Amino acid sequence: MKLSELAPAPGSRKKRKRVGRGPGSGHGKTSCRGHKGQNSRSGGGVKPGFEGGQMPLQRRLPKRGFTNIFRKEYAIVNVGTLDKLGETEITPEYLLKEGVVRKLRDGIKILGNGDISRPVTVRAHAFSASAKEKITRAQGSAEII
Repeated sequence: MKLSELAPAPGSRKKRKRVGRGPGSGHGKTSCRGHKGQNSRSGGGVKPGFEGGQMPLQRRLPKRGFTNIFRKEYAIVNVGTLDKLGETEITPEYLLKEGVVRKLRDGIKILGNGDISRPVTVRAHAFSASAKEKITRAQGSAEII
């Protein structure tokens, strides 16, 4: 077999349906849309969630709670992850460069999952109480930016 002899498997490439090209095509006149009705018109059809006039599901369900638009969304890093890094001074820029976090969002928050065995200086925007305690127990320091 040569590269120039390669061809797609028979039946794998289907021609697209060309509608409105005369009666001989089999898709002429109404262009596969049928006669009259909502879906036959240009711009016709129903919007997403429309249930034929029945009260739609998103309106039948009760509304609960609210979304706080001022909420801070932190990129989280666990203490166990910091232990694996070979740096003594850990900053948000370093975590971003190393690929520990993808985006800084509203800042970095250090959580207390895992253990840390060496002293490190961690600069972050927020710390959980257990994370701060584990870092200080390992003779490190937790600094809030």
